[in-house]
Amino acid sequence: MPALRRTLSVTTRNATFQRWESLLGNRRARHRAGELLVQGVRPIDQALAHGWPVHALLRPLGGRPSAWAARVWADAGGERFEVAPGLLAELAQREDERTELVAVVGMPADDLGRVLGAGDAGAARAGARAGVPLVTVFDRPGQPGNIGTLQRSIDAFGGTGLVVTGHAADPYDPRAVRASTGSCFAVPTVRVDSAQTVLDWVQAQRRGGMPMQVWGTDEDGETDLSAVPWELPTVLVLGNETRGMAKAWREACDGVLSIPMVGSASSLNAAVAGSIVLHAALRGRVR
Repeated sequence: MPALRRTLSVTTRNATFQRWESLLGNRRARHRAGELLVQGVRPIDQALAHGWPVHALLRPLGGRPSAWAARVWADAGGERFEVAPGLLAELAQREDERTELVAVVGMPADDLGRVLGAGDAGAARAGARAGVPLVTVFDRPGQPGNIGTLQRSIDAFGGTGLVVTGHAADPYDPRAVRASTGSCFAVPTVRVDSAQTVLDWVQAQRRGGMPMQVWGTDEDGETDLSAVPWELPTVLVLGNETRGMAKAWREACDGVLSIPMVGSASSLNAAVAGSIVLHAALRGRVR
């Protein structure tokens, strides 16, 4: 039987509440604390299912928990807080006060080794070659929602991890977490300062005997998706939503992929383009 935990009450905008609030909109506060706020049933379930550490659970003061909320409250780790419903709704970013739980969850280390996905169960379930890396790099993304959408596709199509370069959009922004619908907890995601950090890592993998190929995406790409040897360890690079790939990536890529389009659209959303390529990669790995 789980040990009983002391439950603290938060009814004002005290220092504890302000610390949680800072995790919503302050990237530096999230990174300094090594924590993010998780809102919603599926994201919380996914965080627990994938072993992310729960530092605290927050529920409404005076509320009547559902069976789900009662189970999570009893079983998950971390501290326990009952929060005034209006304050909890602010942390959940909901207009109503029907939030059941908000979780404060610890972030993993930004270690590029995490994205290699050795023995990846998701790839195996999809019928892909388990243990063969398929790493997506999102170069200087500007929109958090695009990161979350891309994580969903990586999760669905057997990718082994995501690398986010630059300091604009943050994969732990609540908008990114919501857009991922929980897939952010299934997809190893690493933040790095620049393209060069990833390129140095790719070279280290090659020196270690891994034949890692690097493919970029661009509206002027020349290589058909079906021509790529997807069965090899692969790094797929998606550029910034408006500026495209950085020059360093263009120079390092083995080729730039072309996505056939008809109609009057001049380009695709970065996350949409990435999703199309990831699906093609899955088809190439299971054929």
